[in-house]
Amino acid sequence: MKKAVTVLFGLAVVLCSTLLAVQADEKGEKTLKGTMVCGKCTLGVCAKCTNVLQVKEGDKTVDYFIEDKGRGETYHKAVCPPNKSQKAEVTGTVSTKDGKQWIKPAKDGVKVTE
Repeated sequence: MKKAVTVLFGLAVVLCSTLLAVQADEKGEKTLKGTMVCGKCTLGVCAKCTNVLQVKEGDKTVDYFIEDKGRGETYHKAVCPPNKSQKAEVTGTVSTKDGKQWIKPAKDGVKVTE
């Protein structure tokens, strides 16, 4: 009887884990790789320092504004002042606001690759 309960419990854990993984995919999280720059200092499109990931998609470059602490992030120092950049990878949820692409990073979703 104990073995049956243990097996059923194990199956329940596996099922719940699978459902959580599917739910994470349904949230629309994706990983973007590109070059991070400052939206204010380099691009001149923001009123304050903002981290922007520039991703090459086909023939064009798409700017993804990162929903984070902006200049308060440790990785921002490498992209500010003007015309500085660093390679980065951001995993999170993408959305469109005010005609701009935004990405809200998952926990530990920003990785500097350079």
